[in-house]
Amino acid sequence: MQESLRIAFVPGVTPDKWARTWREREPRIPLDLSLVEETDQEAVLRDGRADMCFVRLPVDRDGLHLIPLYEEVTVVVVPLEHPVAAYDEVPLADLADEQLVAGEVEGWDEIATGAPLDFPEMTVKDAFEVVASGTGMAIVPMSVARLHHRKDLTHRPVTDAPPTQVGLAWLVDNEDERLERFIGVVRGRRATSSRGDQPAEPAPRKTKKPTGAKPAKKPAPKRSAPQKPRSAARRTRRR
Repeated sequence: MQESLRIAFVPGVTPDKWARTWREREPRIPLDLSLVEETDQEAVLRDGRADMCFVRLPVDRDGLHLIPLYEEVTVVVVPLEHPVAAYDEVPLADLADEQLVAGEVEGWDEIATGAPLDFPEMTVKDAFEVVASGTGMAIVPMSVARLHHRKDLTHRPVTDAPPTQVGLAWLVDNEDERLERFIGVVRGRRATSSRGDQPAEPAPRKTKKPTGAKPAKKPAPKRSAPQKPRSAARRTRRR
């Protein structure tokens, strides 16, 4: 059994589908998955605790390789009885008089009308506890809001807030060839592919016969032309 490949991921990211594919393709190489807080996503790579990490951008790209993967909708988390709960979505300007307990959003400092409260550094779970008490709101990716779902809280998309992006990062100096194989799993490469980024080609579709179509008739066998009777002269023996 070889040494484990260590993959870290931030809250809201679900690496299970990639882990299953890896274990099917590489049964001799254990995969060690570990959850890390977003504030620790770069440190686990730089201090050697993880070989790769699913991170939430932005990150300091100095000394890191990064592959952007997908975007997430940004939502606001508020108490269930908050006026925002009556709408399907909300613009950022309608939240200007709220206190931002957790999360970051571009342009918030320019539109916020109240003096910001000095909240201590806390985890997302603790921040949601503060929001549930009626003190402020949190602006986070939708996957994080769902991960820490509570019956006394709800979330709504913020229409003009930029989406957040998830990516896969690893150290530039890490030349472990197993990393390239894991990247292939994440990008959907075929197991037989050496490095191509294209996902497996779909199986050819079977052509279906139209419903109610009559089967084609087999052509009738050709009939040979009737032979002419031999002439009497030929039938009569010569004497």
